[in-house]
Amino acid sequence: MISPLALAIIEDQAAIRDTLHEYLCAQPEFRCVLMAESVEAFLRDLPTAAVPPQLILSDIGLPGLTGIEGIPLIQAQLPGAQVLILSVYADAERVFEALRAGAVGYLLKNTPLAQLKENLLQVAAGGSPMSPGVARFVVQAFRHQPVAPAAFPLETLLPEPLTARELEVVRGIEDGLSYQLIADRHFISLDTVRSHIRNVYRKLQVNSKAELMARQLKRQRG
Repeated sequence: MISPLALAIIEDQAAIRDTLHEYLCAQPEFRCVLMAESVEAFLRDLPTAAVPPQLILSDIGLPGLTGIEGIPLIQAQLPGAQVLILSVYADAERVFEALRAGAVGYLLKNTPLAQLKENLLQVAAGGSPMSPGVARFVVQAFRHQPVAPAAFPLETLLPEPLTARELEVVRGIEDGLSYQLIADRHFISLDTVRSHIRNVYRKLQVNSKAELMARQLKRQRG
């Protein structure tokens, strides 16, 4: 029998935290070991957890430290843990910052609970899930490249280009397809889909000028 995955949830809104706890902790695949309303509370209560969390589902907008600021602090205490962001925000700055901080996935809070469960299991299996809204941003980021100012050459601002297959996979997520349906659509394996998504996230965060690119994208939209 496979042991359930140790799960922690960081969410400041009690109603949302209780809903996540009620659903996810009733699933046999998970064992909820820590619930916290802030990063500070999580770090304070971590020594009391029955076992160290393997998966951490974290909001961004928290009292005190943000969920993004908390990622490196959490990973310093739990090097093997995977942090999955669950947020209402899908703007360029937060997506880039979360990925560069070490998040393994980025989901929006309108993700259905059953899908959220599947996404957490994908993370445990080595995947990097994203919501359709985040996928839409990714497609736009690579389709409408910003014009670089003279002080910054274009190649220092643009991310590494997506391959045609990677773009097809992201568009599948944008269409609301599951990883399995994307695999079926393109006659590839589920592991290949997961690999493509990991590459997309790597390319989004690989550039040291990511903040500049995010600013350029925001300025272009405004």
